[in-house]
Amino acid sequence: IGLTSRAMQVSSQIDEPDYGTLLDSMRFTATAGDVMRGMDMGLTHFKFFPAKTSGGLPALKALAAPLLAALCFTAAAQAPQPPEIAARSYLLLDVTANQLLAARDIDTPVEPASLTKLMTAYLVFDALKARKIDLKQTLPVSERAWKMPGSRMFIDPKMKVPVEDLIKGMIVQSGNDATVALAEGVGGSVERFVELMNQQAISLGMKSTAFRNPEGLTETGHTTTARDLSMLATRLMRDFPEYLGY
Repeated sequence: IGLTSRAMQVSSQIDEPDYGTLLDSMRFTATAGDVMRGMDMGLTHFKFFPAKTSGGLPALKALAAPLLAALCFTAAAQAPQPPEIAARSYLLLDVTANQLLAARDIDTPVEPASLTKLMTAYLVFDALKARKIDLKQTLPVSERAWKMPGSRMFIDPKMKVPVEDLIKGMIVQSGNDATVALAEGVGGSVERFVELMNQQAISLGMKSTAFRNPEGLTETGHTTTARDLSMLATRLMRDFPEYLGY
């Protein structure tokens, strides 16, 4: 875009009888060509010289026009290709510009696995923001949380664990026990918390997502899509910037 814009500026300057400005602009274009050549874009080295031929300004215009056109065409033709990724479905998003950079099968249903915890974190952060719970508040550990399979932070029913520690256990260790303890602390029960997860998914526009648990263990009907997860991740960052440190 920058090269195309500069080429347009050079083209407009050609009509002015200011050879110094013209040559400066043309030297800039040559430098851009060198950079592009260095990036394996196939350009050769260009050199520009003052036109001392009888053609004068028309001769310069005749020289510059095809070179500028070649530079602009090459820049447009060399758009980067998405990388090869060993994933059934993926999405790369520029959140600031809301621009999709690369994607594959973003609406194909997939199991979210531990990315389920993004929604659990969303609801926990929402409860913190609403002052329903506090970071220093301690929560009990139920038998259900204690016996969770998979990755854990190793809490047990004899413990009362601060909310902040449980958040770290869920996010850093992907602890299923910590996740269930948080779900019970916020929702009152895992079942009620899952209802809140699905309600929040609808509110965020996640039309192809259905949650069956807060931790992400495989369960029939527990599915999402790359598109829906991108919505959730984007809103998680925008709605709770104060908790991004976790």
